[in-house]
Amino acid sequence: MKQLGELKEIDLKEVWLKEVSEFTPWLRKNINLLADLLQMDIEISESEGPVGSFSADLIGRDLGTNRTIVIENQLAQTDHQHLGQLLTYAAGREAKIVVWISSKFREEHIQALNWLNESTNEAQSFFGVEIKIIQIGDSLPAPLLTLASKPNEWQKTGGRSTSKAASERGERYRDFWSVFLDDLKKKSPGITKASKGAPQNWCSIGAGRTGFLINGAFTYDNKFRVELYIDTNDKSRNEKFFDQLYQDKEQLEQEIGEELSWEKLENARACRIALYTNGSVEVGGSELDELRNWGVEKIIIFHKTFNSRIKNLVEESL
Repeated sequence: MKQLGELKEIDLKEVWLKEVSEFTPWLRKNINLLADLLQMDIEISESEGPVGSFSADLIGRDLGTNRTIVIENQLAQTDHQHLGQLLTYAAGREAKIVVWISSKFREEHIQALNWLNESTNEAQSFFGVEIKIIQIGDSLPAPLLTLASKPNEWQKTGGRSTSKAASERGERYRDFWSVFLDDLKKKSPGITKASKGAPQNWCSIGAGRTGFLINGAFTYDNKFRVELYIDTNDKSRNEKFFDQLYQDKEQLEQEIGEELSWEKLENARACRIALYTNGSVEVGGSELDELRNWGVEKIIIFHKTFNSRIKNLVEESL
């Protein structure tokens, strides 16, 4: 029988003395640990993001649903003050995903998060996450994140659309994207952490840089597209990034194996580079399977082709 080590817990303050200057930067750099736990693709855009005269620890979004995320950190047992701050930040930023991280959750605060999940619609999610530092023998200490509270999807059904047609279509989208994500992860492990489809006509994965997404999307004229979507919140900046990529148009299209649609979207802030095929979520059976297979294949190709180029785009020339 193999010898077993002794598992022990280390005080968080031995690792991160200060929450703002040490823990929050660490979490931003290692956001994949939280993303794995929540089964989301999380992109953080702000640290100490302003909310009126206050500031939220971390603000970002779930790339799969484009919902804003607010994260409040507390390297101590939960208290009423942080619960109030959490709700203030969520309201101020209109966040749909709210995460409270603490070393230990009081039972009353778990009940509060559970009540919020039960009382809000399915677009709103509240998570309580406990963080601990553990060590086995003389090994390096390691973070351990566990869920203290999470939304119950069954409880959220009451918040769905009252329009039967809209609801049925939304469920078709949800089913399509759930299988789509499963297939995508099987064929390209690690490409996304998302596992649940949303009741919307599009689905996104990260493209390796803030402001860039690779999307699959149903259009309103019965088309289905896969696209690189560029939106850094600045139209001029988006177009300059687009122009840099366009300089490699011939090489990019050769690698992808098809002619791309290069769209500056003059009447919108964003730009896109896309492939289109005919398709609607309303079709069924083998047609929908073929559409899903086409989308999965093209997203993998887009990710492989664009990922390194996006990271190397020159910011200084903007």
